[in-house]
Amino acid sequence: MARLLVLPLLAGLVVLLGSPATAQAAPACSGRPAKTIAFATGELRVYKSRAHVCAVTVAKKPGKRRTMSVSLQPRGGRVVRDSGSFTKMAGPVTVNALNRCVRATGAVAGRTAATSWILC
Repeated sequence: MARLLVLPLLAGLVVLLGSPATAQAAPACSGRPAKTIAFATGELRVYKSRAHVCAVTVAKKPGKRRTMSVSLQPRGGRVVRDSGSFTKMAGPVTVNALNRCVRATGAVAGRTAATSWILC
C-alpha cells in the first residue's frame, strides 16, 4: 500500500522540479545579460545590474583543463582579471560601473574576444 502512495509523489516531484537532464545551471553573474560575444573556443558574457557590471568567459567545450581568462575595466578604473587553468569558466569578475563605460576581454586556449567601450 505504501508503494502505491510513494510512486505518484515521486512522479509529481519530477514534474514540479524538472528532470535532471533539463536542469540549467544558474548564471555566475547577477543582473541582465548586456552583451555576448562568441568566438572559436568560447563565449564572453557581460551582465549589467543597476550599479555593477559582471563578466565571465565560458568554454565552448567544457571538460578539458585549459588556460582561460576574463577581464573587466571601467573607464578611468583599474582592470579586474581572473585567469588560470579552468575546465568550464573563468570569472566572474565584477566592477562598480554606475554611469561609466566598461571594456571586457575573454580568452580560452589562446583565442580571444573583446568589446570596445560599452554600456556608456
